[in-house]
Amino acid sequence: MNKVFTLNVLERKLFLFLVDIIIVFLYLYLMTNRVLRGTFDYEKHGLTIYIVGIILFSMIAYVLDIYNLERASKPITIFRLSLVVGVLYSFSVFFLTVLLINTTVSRPYLMVFLALMPFSLTAWRLLCSNFFISQPFLKNTIFIYEEAFKKEIKEHIKSIEGIKNSNGYNVKLNISTDNEVFKKNPKRLDKINERIETVIIRIKNYQNIPEEVERFLTKAMYFGKEVFTFTSFYESTYEALPLNLLGNNFYEVLHLKNTKSHYIQKIFTLIIDFLLCFIVGSVFVVAVPIVCFFNLFLNKGPLFYTQKRVGKKGKEFTIYKFRSMVVDAEKAGAKMATSNDARITTFGKTLRKFRIDELPQIISVIRGDMSFIGPRPERKVFVDQLDQMNPFYSVRHVIKPGITGWAQVKYKYGENLDDSIKKLEYDLYYIKNRSVTLDIRILFKTITTVLFSRGV
Repeated sequence: MNKVFTLNVLERKLFLFLVDIIIVFLYLYLMTNRVLRGTFDYEKHGLTIYIVGIILFSMIAYVLDIYNLERASKPITIFRLSLVVGVLYSFSVFFLTVLLINTTVSRPYLMVFLALMPFSLTAWRLLCSNFFISQPFLKNTIFIYEEAFKKEIKEHIKSIEGIKNSNGYNVKLNISTDNEVFKKNPKRLDKINERIETVIIRIKNYQNIPEEVERFLTKAMYFGKEVFTFTSFYESTYEALPLNLLGNNFYEVLHLKNTKSHYIQKIFTLIIDFLLCFIVGSVFVVAVPIVCFFNLFLNKGPLFYTQKRVGKKGKEFTIYKFRSMVVDAEKAGAKMATSNDARITTFGKTLRKFRIDELPQIISVIRGDMSFIGPRPERKVFVDQLDQMNPFYSVRHVIKPGITGWAQVKYKYGENLDDSIKKLEYDLYYIKNRSVTLDIRILFKTITTVLFSRGV
């Protein structure tokens, strides 16, 4: 029997957000009607407070990444995030209101407002984390695969099961296309069809799907089930392109478009680069004397270091950073930095932790060699090795490299060539799906990455 409804990832995030907004609205109502009193004019200022309050909450929530469903499912993370968001939001709204509107404050109600807002968010999200993994809201899923992919599919199923509360899939069954059930047990197939909402197929050549499997898939579609390839499933679930699955279909899946026709994207990129050049440039100017001072005692040697990196169209350019390693760190040859690299100085660790060492890259953006958002530029010695490992690596060079990017905010610190290939999946996803919306997501996630020292 089919479920009444299930929730996909976007619907889950929207559901979380809508209830968050309801909680915010109720507390704004409490504040305007109980906390503030005296000269406060509800009819004049009420709507403004609601609009500003909801926008402010949305910004704080997005910057702190509380709609990351995988993180939002862990109790300790829920508690920390809800507490931070609630406290930050409560005080922000209160002080903005008091500063902008000449009014007096009811202290008892104020204490209730400041205390209950974080508590309410925490309680709601703890309830929601269990709500999302309850069976009625997960999509019962079946994997159909060729025998050659059995090991690969089982590894992915294990990964899916680990985050099913965030991706919405509950794998009920996995069947090889050679399984006798397709030929000899149509009644069992009908029962399977009744129990599932999603079918994911992993076959090398979709032109050669066995007739019995084809009939099962067609019947599933007749009854409104989701049926899609594993490549499509991987891209939508992980927001990355599965390099090892593409093979000869790479350019068909990547589907590169004419970037010259993306006028809105180009204008947005120019605006972002201009604005951030001014903002980050100002921070850079302030940081130079401070970093220089500490360098004299904790990181003796040149203030900056330069390197040649590969940029758009495969052309090399010079990149600038604050030096965070010992002098002559690569005397023995080029080597990728690791998170606990012995070559990094004590002060250099601080620079890297807060991404201060990246600030001089603003020079490359001003010169037009880089943009703020794009694939991370790499050295030619590593690019040549990565090209040998994967022939699609140089596709990254169709756009300008960036200070931040999709791979930087989605994947851990890259410490070796294998990590670089894994990050390529995210870079290619960005190139394929590049948009204003995705760029905005990257900018917000970059703020979160810096605040919580995640990613690269």
